[in-house]
Amino acid sequence: MAGRRGERLARRQPELLAGGDRAVVTADRASRIALVDPAATPLRARAANLTAVTAALDEAGIEYFQVRGRSPRASVVAVDVADRSRAHAALAAACARVPGYVSIPRQHGERPPAAGFEPRTWDRVADAPVLRLTWYLTDPRHRLVLGPAYGCDVEFWTRQEDVLVAPRRNPVAEQVQVSSPPVLVPESLFTGLVPPTDSTTVRSRPEFAGRSPDDVAFPIDVVYTWVDGTDPDWLRRRAAVTGIPYHAEAASPARFLSRDELRYSLRSVHLFAPWVRHIYLVTDDQVPSWLDPSAPGIRVVSHREIFTDPSVLPTYNSHAIESQLHHIDGLSEHFLYFNDDVFLGTEVLPQDFFLANGISRFFPSPALVPPGAPSAEDIPSSAAGKNNRALLAERFGTVLNKKMKHMPHALRRSVLYEIEQEFSAPHRGTAASRFRGMTDISVASSLHHYYAFHTGRAAPGELEYTIAELSHPDTPARLAHLLAHRDRHVFCLNDAFSSEADLTAQLAVLTPFLDTYFPVPSPWEKA
Repeated sequence: MAGRRGERLARRQPELLAGGDRAVVTADRASRIALVDPAATPLRARAANLTAVTAALDEAGIEYFQVRGRSPRASVVAVDVADRSRAHAALAAACARVPGYVSIPRQHGERPPAAGFEPRTWDRVADAPVLRLTWYLTDPRHRLVLGPAYGCDVEFWTRQEDVLVAPRRNPVAEQVQVSSPPVLVPESLFTGLVPPTDSTTVRSRPEFAGRSPDDVAFPIDVVYTWVDGTDPDWLRRRAAVTGIPYHAEAASPARFLSRDELRYSLRSVHLFAPWVRHIYLVTDDQVPSWLDPSAPGIRVVSHREIFTDPSVLPTYNSHAIESQLHHIDGLSEHFLYFNDDVFLGTEVLPQDFFLANGISRFFPSPALVPPGAPSAEDIPSSAAGKNNRALLAERFGTVLNKKMKHMPHALRRSVLYEIEQEFSAPHRGTAASRFRGMTDISVASSLHHYYAFHTGRAAPGELEYTIAELSHPDTPARLAHLLAHRDRHVFCLNDAFSSEADLTAQLAVLTPFLDTYFPVPSPWEKA
């Protein structure tokens, strides 16, 4: 999926900045001219800025090579300082053809970009060792504005005999041999946003042609579980199942209400994790009306395909479904498990979830698993945490006390298979429990992380995160803060106790928020 998407992106870039609609948007506390792109994404903005710069340098016959910078968002191109005046002229002409902006990157933030189509701007930056060129990108409704964070830096390297020396530090090489011929290098070596399978290449030097030890080179898939709790057929099947859930939360309508969260969660993955290889949507033979199940890069998986014992179906227990995810045919060894109420709020990298040696990361929560044995007063997640704790205490002699944040769970199939064998009785019991029960274990959201940690295959991670309870009165204010700052890698819009009567009021707040935060349709939505 990601490789084909990257190839289409590379072919599209020259025409993206060649013309098209423009709009005046507010960014960096000023009015900016932006290019309107119906498929605007951070990766497209990064690639468009890089292409605009390299096309201008190519047209002027100026030699350059790409450098690995410190940010996955911005690209970096190196030019001999002797060609500075020619490069300025070429870039000024490019900014005049399609309105572009110039800034000088600073160690502690950037000054507001200035109009690159105004000659006086170039007078101000005449001696700058590094310039950032930005062509603003926005969606048709101007809700997403992609600016200097995704710009292209032009570094002016100084010549010392047969060596070019960088004007600032970078993670790979601060000098290159002038006599070394240029090479074509995969673009994925310069940003973790591009998957290693992508075929796009860029001009660089041999010093930048190797993969770093901390680069994640293996494929990573995403798995979602989803249910449409308003589907009449699904409701009839659920009503026909005998047995009463032990706790009100296990049967709460809030657990099965759909507010179109999945649509926007998929958009967040498309925007902020373009390195994902494939997406699997696990459902009870349900398909969202807006989803195109034939679109490349996504597959709808039935519960019947993954349950070892199909006789336990139908199930309405997320713990049971999560215990079977590793049985998905074709799933990569390393994958992320999303609930549909979890969203990426800004760009994330494979390294945020897995180390390059395959070790997974997990994200402990301040919330604690209560002491004691499971009881009818425990909410299902606490009961499952207590059962996990008993298994781990017996196996490793340690006492589990923390729950996990409601984030994408970084999982390994091999660890999940091992857990299925190591704790076979409670694993089978959880899979057979049609509703969340007191004997459940929570395999994907907790047990995997602790078991992998104790066996040397997982380590704690850290990402900026927040959770908003939809039934809480401060939710509108929290959503407004999220939208204004966009400073969380992950956020969760959780709900456990709302009723169908609450849905209309919640949608009045939630839908505008999600549509503003994620305005660009994903490739998996119907036209």
